[in-house]
Amino acid sequence: MKRTGGPVAFRRAALAGAVLATALGGGAILVACGAGGQDGAADGPARLTVADSYIPLPPAGGMAAGYLTVRNDGGRDELVGVSSPGAGSITMHRSTASSMEQVARLDVPAHGALQLARGGNHLMIMGWQKAPALGDEVELDLTFAKAGTISVKVPVKELTYRPGQQ
Repeated sequence: MKRTGGPVAFRRAALAGAVLATALGGGAILVACGAGGQDGAADGPARLTVADSYIPLPPAGGMAAGYLTVRNDGGRDELVGVSSPGAGSITMHRSTASSMEQVARLDVPAHGALQLARGGNHLMIMGWQKAPALGDEVELDLTFAKAGTISVKVPVKELTYRPGQQ
C-alpha cells in the first residue's frame, strides 16, 4: 500500500486547519463584540415606532385592555409607564397560561419588538373620564426608560376585533 503525503503534507494540513480555526474563532469574537453589551449601547439609542394599536370596547365604561406593538430599530429600551388624559390609571401586565401579574416595566429588545396582545403582555385601563365609544381614539402616553415619552392615538374597536383578521 502506497502512502500519500507524509510528514510535510500532514504538517501543512494541520497548519491550514489551525489557521482556519483561529480565523473562524476570531470572527466569532468580533461578532460577539460588535453585538454590543446587554444594554444595547453599541446599537445606539432606541428608535421606536408603535403599530397595530387598539382598545376593545369596554363594557359600560368599565376596565379595558390595550394592545399594541412597539418596534425598535435601535438599542434596547424598556417601557416603564403608560398614562392617558382620558383615564385615571393604566397598568402594565404580563399573562401566562395560569396567571396575570402587574409589572413595573416591559423590555423592548434591540432590533426587535415588544408585543402587547391578547393572552400575553397587555395594558389595563381604568377610571375613564368619559366612557369610550366605538370608533373613538384614546391618547396613550408611553414612557420609555431611554427614549422618553411617545404619544399615540389608539382606536376603540369592537370587543371581538383581532388585527389582521378584519
